[in-house]
Amino acid sequence: MTLDLSVYLVTDPELCGERGVLATVEAAVRGGVSAVQLRDKQATGRQLLAVAVDLARALDGTGVPLLVNDRLDIALAAGADGVHLGQSDLDVESARRLGGPDFLIGLTVSRAEEIALASALPVGTVDYLGIGPVFPTTTKRDALGALGLDAVAALSSSTELPCVGIGGITAQNAASVWATGLDGLAVASAVCAAVDPSAAAAAIKGARS
Repeated sequence: MTLDLSVYLVTDPELCGERGVLATVEAAVRGGVSAVQLRDKQATGRQLLAVAVDLARALDGTGVPLLVNDRLDIALAAGADGVHLGQSDLDVESARRLGGPDFLIGLTVSRAEEIALASALPVGTVDYLGIGPVFPTTTKRDALGALGLDAVAALSSSTELPCVGIGGITAQNAASVWATGLDGLAVASAVCAAVDPSAAAAAIKGARS
């Protein structure tokens, strides 16, 4: 599967509200979302698996990959396309060994040392990096302080791996984030909490010059 990171949706069940994660994702994909990450820190393993299976079915044939945040076991069990790991999660080399060569693996980074370590791994270990938080964010409770646009630009330019910016990105500031040279923008509240997720996704996509 070709990996298009341009508009990368990170789901948040609280922000999706009564509409639900599945309907939100389906609408967002119609608006131009190119990758979906299932993230739900509060769900049990079985609950997360059920949602992952539903999303995998809904995205089948769309060309939009489904990745699961943190949980390699859930990603594999649901037949998802990949996993996104943080610095304290399962190491990416083990994830690659278990997931296989075609499995997508993303890694969160926020410091130059973390990017250097990721870039030093064998080619194909990591498919992309998530850099953030770009701006202050409330959707990730354990997020570090905002990096700012200049730091994000410097970090992304220090690696040949594709990079996605995440944290506080909205349609209003998307153009400034695109200007850093990132390969994609990851959004949660800007789409999940929107009245019209499809229009919200299209606005973020359209902010790219």
